[in-house]
Amino acid sequence: MQPKWPWRSVLITGASSGIGRALAEALAAPGVTLHLGGRDATRLAEVAAGCTARGATVATRQADVRDAAAMADWIGGAGPLELVIANAGIGAGTGRGYEQAADARAVFETNVTGVLNTVIPSVAAMAAQPAGPGGLRGRIAVVASVASFVATPGAPAYAAAKAAVQRWAEALDATERRRGIRLHSICPGYIRTPLTARNRFPMPLLMEPAEAARRSLAGLAAGRTRVVFPRRMYLLARLVGALPPGWRAALMAGFPGKD
Repeated sequence: MQPKWPWRSVLITGASSGIGRALAEALAAPGVTLHLGGRDATRLAEVAAGCTARGATVATRQADVRDAAAMADWIGGAGPLELVIANAGIGAGTGRGYEQAADARAVFETNVTGVLNTVIPSVAAMAAQPAGPGGLRGRIAVVASVASFVATPGAPAYAAAKAAVQRWAEALDATERRRGIRLHSICPGYIRTPLTARNRFPMPLLMEPAEAARRSLAGLAAGRTRVVFPRRMYLLARLVGALPPGWRAALMAGFPGKD
């Protein structure tokens, strides 16, 4: 069985569930080496077993993306990497009436600092790799969200954190491509994962993780800096995000907050 996707050495954070797991399973094939990280060792082992059954060579690491030294050690020792996906993330919001201070800090530490701890050593590692076809040394994808484009009252820290990493990845791509490194933001809408299972509000165009993984990888393979889907959700987010702040707050005031 020939690999469907062009990458033969891939590192994924948050690979033990949700989109991370679906990405690992979509990439698993003979001749592919997967470096999979996650905090839940049991679930990570299950994902590794499934990917191994598909023919991939799998190395796992029980990794907390908030630990900068541990992440640098893992990425630096993984060997040549063609693709790194900074996927690990958590969610929280105003589901208990107000955004809790501890929740806001936790979201930024994982969704922003954790991405920094993944991307920065990945850039350093790829910069030291020999260039391949077209001068490309590697690709790094940051999993953001359609929420990047709306200041959502129901999930203030989550929306802000995803906006920060989405903009950072796209801005960094403009300069790092000079060194043969491409950066991409992946901005999905609602995906059926343990993270969204807690949501107490309608989730239009809810997508299965396998389809989200397929669209993400197709976008990366096409070289798109911003990979966003579903398109209708993106257009709606851009429209709502363009409203004056007072109008947007009034429009979204009745929506339940994210737990």
